[in-house]
Amino acid sequence: MSDTATKHEVLLRVDDLVKHFPIRGGLFKQVKSHVRAVDHVSFEIERGKVLGIVGESGCGKTTLGRTVLRLTPRTAGKVFFKDKDIFEQGKGNLLKLRTKMQIIFQDPYSSLNPRLPVNEIIGEALVQHGMVKNKSEMMDRVIDIIEKCGLFPEQACRYPHQFSGGQRQRICIARALVLNPEFVVCDETVSALDVSIQSQIINLLKEMQEHLGLTYLFISHDLSVVRFISDQVGVMYLGELVEYGEKNQIFNTPRHPYTEALLSAAPTFDFAELRTRKRIILKGDIPSPVNPPSGCRFHTRCPFAQELCSIESPEDIEVEPGHRVRCHMASGKISASGH
Repeated sequence: MSDTATKHEVLLRVDDLVKHFPIRGGLFKQVKSHVRAVDHVSFEIERGKVLGIVGESGCGKTTLGRTVLRLTPRTAGKVFFKDKDIFEQGKGNLLKLRTKMQIIFQDPYSSLNPRLPVNEIIGEALVQHGMVKNKSEMMDRVIDIIEKCGLFPEQACRYPHQFSGGQRQRICIARALVLNPEFVVCDETVSALDVSIQSQIINLLKEMQEHLGLTYLFISHDLSVVRFISDQVGVMYLGELVEYGEKNQIFNTPRHPYTEALLSAAPTFDFAELRTRKRIILKGDIPSPVNPPSGCRFHTRCPFAQELCSIESPEDIEVEPGHRVRCHMASGKISASGH
């Protein structure tokens, strides 16, 4: 395969993914309703690229990441990893895919077994997948990866409670990377860390991406971190991907009112930008995903909402190559001046 073909190879493709959680009640625990956590989400990530997913808490970012890895069963839709639908794979093939698709969880402490030393936490997957012949080879692999992640060899026999928060996250990164994966979901990887430690972990992720040729789905609510690490950005609202495109398209020319509101609220130390920025205050709270609004889900908080927005759901419109927006303004059905 040529370098150009490899560069533009789509490693992961998500088609119309849906994940609803049933709400049960009554004497026989019948399904009363559903939490619409992810609703008809589509995107693709090229090999070696980073797609950042942003949005308010509760918008479905984490559920999206877990469903993409088949850690959570889907309701509908397809997820293709190297042209293989992961939901159509049997147990044997899925086990092989697990070595190529990994996740780094949000809370490093709760995702580590407190009863095991670091070498076993990181090395148990190597043993399970038959990637090492003996304990000595496992230790060599563990020492190699923890050194790459900024830890010392003598720390391999310590337990999770003996490490700081930043060190625990390095352990989680080492555990994900020891299997030599191609795709990694980073679920709020730095949100629980101090700002100084955040920068170290982000730089480590960037370094490992370049060194190992990794592809990331980077989930975060921190726009500055997403802007630094991502190549493409997807903006989620109430389970839907309302805007999706290249990083510069999203940050420089946002086309959805929700994206504009998010960017206007992002902290910045650029005083010139602060003087010219127009702060957008959204009214009301996020509606419940159990009973989302009809039509456009954002219309209850949108400053440009018109009658059509409460009746008809908008479709994805490509406003420029690679830049999709789910909004009636993008399709020209309504305009900001018409409000």
